[in-house]
Amino acid sequence: MKNTNNNWVAMSDGAIIAAIGEFIKHKRLQENKTQAGLAREAGLNRWTLGQIENGESVTLGSMIQILRALNLLHLLDGFTIKESISPIEYARMQEKKRKRARKKNTESDLNDDLGW
Repeated sequence: MKNTNNNWVAMSDGAIIAAIGEFIKHKRLQENKTQAGLAREAGLNRWTLGQIENGESVTLGSMIQILRALNLLHLLDGFTIKESISPIEYARMQEKKRKRARKKNTESDLNDDLGW
């Protein structure tokens, strides 16, 4: 079995594309699908899928179609944007937080004699 720990940063663009192609082929074979069958499910032609599996360049649209057909769209979760607050903004929010409770003024409190 091939080493699955890729150092993506050290790889060339071509090597990354080839690794993606190998991954797709591996997943396709795991699901016991032919190239023609997967291509049909993905809405692509078999030649395009063969090119991808052989390490040729792929469009993002084709990649999404293939991942959808293989039920692997969850791999795109790494692209999710998670909002975060900077430490400075968090400190400002903490300063604005209420630190004490105060009795609300009621109408009867306003009518009370102030003792003047």
